[in-house]
Amino acid sequence: MEFATAVQKLASYKPRKSAQSRATLAKGILQLRDNAFSRQGEESWESLEKLTLAALDEENYEVADECLKLISDRFPNSPRVDCLTGIRMEATERPEIALRYYEELLEADSSNSAIWRRKVSVLRRMGKIDAAVTELSALLDTFYTEVDGWLELADLYNSCQQYTYALQSLSHALLLAPQNPFHFLLFAETAYLASDIPLSLKTYLQVVDMTDEEDDEVPPSDSVPTGITLRAWFGVKLCTYKLVSEPRSISNSGSQTPAPTTGNISSLDELATERLRTAYLNTTGESPPKTERAFLDALAKVIQ
Repeated sequence: MEFATAVQKLASYKPRKSAQSRATLAKGILQLRDNAFSRQGEESWESLEKLTLAALDEENYEVADECLKLISDRFPNSPRVDCLTGIRMEATERPEIALRYYEELLEADSSNSAIWRRKVSVLRRMGKIDAAVTELSALLDTFYTEVDGWLELADLYNSCQQYTYALQSLSHALLLAPQNPFHFLLFAETAYLASDIPLSLKTYLQVVDMTDEEDDEVPPSDSVPTGITLRAWFGVKLCTYKLVSEPRSISNSGSQTPAPTTGNISSLDELATERLRTAYLNTTGESPPKTERAFLDALAKVIQ
């Protein structure tokens, strides 16, 4: 793994219990006790870093500390180790202590964007959203190309229902990574929350175009939407349902995005309904509810 990529993963790390963390921890403990990492050469350090994070996920601080000591002894004064040390500190120390640690590191090197991101994470956990937004905005003024930073800034704005600002942040992510359909999906979902239904519908359809299977032997009408494609079709259905049930939303576009004609809305609604019914039947093995509202509610549970 490239150094820059590894550091950015640490910058955006969030603890979460998962089957993968449990498996990594169980396997890693055996290797640790068998001293297997010492026989893996340079690859062992990346494995130890993964084991450290898995141990933190599972709140096994003894293993995390053992791994961190091995890594820090091998790479003293490494920015990557500094970041990992801060993450370990966040797990059990008061937020103020971790915040002070990050501030001291930034005083020594203000170009360490990963530490800056960790500082933002701590501020957010402390409920200091305004301060987190200020810090992250300053970081992005310096490191504009950090896509994950723009995504996090959008998420911060979404958390306090400032959807217009969130859309502005996401637009930067779209410019920097125009090939990533997930970013477009986030943009579409945020536009929906901002009540810009025409913009939301347009972007959901872009996601469908980017992710629908391109297989000459399997027409899109015969495929089963899954993952991002399924979420996008669900978004299309939500938008067409809103445009039909609340006609005023057609002209209520802060971005001035033109809405489809009534005939096109109806066609899109029928197509989205067909795609979603196929997915629902394939996923649950049951016939979907007949009423629109009940169908949407049932789909929301499946997609979650």
